[in-house]
Amino acid sequence: MAPGPVLDWLLAGDPAIRWQTLRDLRHASPSAVRRERARVAGEGWGAQLLALQDPDGRWGGGIYNPKWISTTYTLALLRSLGLAPGHPQAARAAKLLLDTGFWRDGGINFFPRAHPNSETCVSGMVLAALCWAGVDDARVDSLAAHMVARQMQDGGWNCRSTPGYGGDATHGSFHTTITALEALLEYERFRPGQALESRQSQGRGREFLLLHRLFRSHRTGRIVRPEMLRFVFPPRWHYDVLRGLDYFQDAAAARDPRLADAIAVVEQRRRGDGCWKAHKGYPGKIFFELEPAGKPSRWNTLRALRVLQWWHSR
Repeated sequence: MAPGPVLDWLLAGDPAIRWQTLRDLRHASPSAVRRERARVAGEGWGAQLLALQDPDGRWGGGIYNPKWISTTYTLALLRSLGLAPGHPQAARAAKLLLDTGFWRDGGINFFPRAHPNSETCVSGMVLAALCWAGVDDARVDSLAAHMVARQMQDGGWNCRSTPGYGGDATHGSFHTTITALEALLEYERFRPGQALESRQSQGRGREFLLLHRLFRSHRTGRIVRPEMLRFVFPPRWHYDVLRGLDYFQDAAAARDPRLADAIAVVEQRRRGDGCWKAHKGYPGKIFFELEPAGKPSRWNTLRALRVLQWWHSR
């Protein structure tokens, strides 16, 4: 459980922070969590983003670009904020992504003039948005099957293993893998009766990350990329250790000993005041800043505390 002052600080934040703090750290009643979650649409960051939607249902005037204000990335952020599933503005935009990008191979292709095949990362982001937004369409099931089919021999996913996007990758990508895992988890919750293959695929994907201890080379043990140890929110399409761990706790996965190195990274980055700092975001257009870099971060603190609570609740 979070210490009192830190918990109070989290509860003084945006509704997106408050409702998740109530659910994950205070273990409030379902009705209290629902009431607070409902405020995301009417106050704070969620309300600001909803107010910026274009009349045609898009954001930023585009489907995937410009980053990070396009429809795809705005829906990803609203999902992370916890806008209640089925919100009509989100559902309209998610359906627009599906109608614009659904491709003959069962995935999402927003760039058909340049590429003959769907892009795996984009397909994953759109699948997650569709399931969260509650778009009841048979193409959602085709998209989930496409994501399972794109899984590689090593258990990971990599958009560069697809012809037209490099096509020569033989090793999973951390970035693509976390996107696929989060999307298939959303699908499992959206279609629980049809998600056996999704659950099995997630198991293989988690094993890929575990083999790498979430951030190390499985051959040398060295850190794959130093930026994996930076906790950026929103993560956009990027992977980091905290994002990986947050998926494991969200999926209620087994607390495998191979996660210990990643847990240690999170614990070591805790400040003396009990919080975690915000890291600088990725270059690109934004509508507004959620938290200033270098300052205490409610997002990172919330995510780190719920990961540590999950890990230590043995």
